[in-house]
Amino acid sequence: MTIDQAAEPAAAAGSREPRGTAVVLGVGPGLGLSIARRFGRGGHPVAVVSRSSARHEDYLSRLRADGTTAIAEAADVRDRDQVADVLARIEQQLGPVEALYYGPAGMDPADFPVPIEATTGAALNATFTLVTSAADAVGAVLPGMLERGRGVILLPTGLSAIRPMPELGHLAPIGAALRNYTLTLNAAVADRGVFAGSIVIGGGVRGGDIYAAMASNAEQLAAVGLDADQLAARSLDPDAMADQIWDLTVARDRAELVFSVLD
Repeated sequence: MTIDQAAEPAAAAGSREPRGTAVVLGVGPGLGLSIARRFGRGGHPVAVVSRSSARHEDYLSRLRADGTTAIAEAADVRDRDQVADVLARIEQQLGPVEALYYGPAGMDPADFPVPIEATTGAALNATFTLVTSAADAVGAVLPGMLERGRGVILLPTGLSAIRPMPELGHLAPIGAALRNYTLTLNAAVADRGVFAGSIVIGGGVRGGDIYAAMASNAEQLAAVGLDADQLAARSLDPDAMADQIWDLTVARDRAELVFSVLD
């Protein structure tokens, strides 16, 4: 079955109701935007949210060029009150949230990893807001999804969540916690029409901010033994990823997808 043939999630198959809103929290120009466009092409109105509105005009023009009804909102998605407020505004404008992707990728310098043997409790505690804010976002939309009997929740994390990567330090246990939360949530709600999927990402995502920063810094690339062509060869295509993620939400035959170009 192709993605086009499987045009809507399993819980909604055969339904004549309009598809609900897809929200991308922490949207960026890489995977987040590709997810927004894929759900838009699937018939969902789309809302994208990021801390700054600087790139919203570009995001909206690309979504609308696809024929998608789309809005953009500015909010810090790691702030509980801001997330609750922005989701309420989105539902007022576009209707109930049927799909939620929570993917803030930007890191402050204080969040940069140090080797696991140097990881402190303070570093873990500070970064654990990634998990708690994801749970807050889910908590804001899950009751409505369960009441309607349909919904999709997608939570991405890194490869260190499933594979020991000591160099990533405190990010590894945080990623593992987010992954465990997602899989456990799916076990709780899958038989009630709601799907929670863990997306594990190993490698740079083309078009994303982190990838762009690396690609533009030849000295940094050389330090890890790569040049621009090698970086491109060891990166992930966000549009292809979004297609596979959409397919997962249709089939719901497993609760996790792993994307990796790392050995």
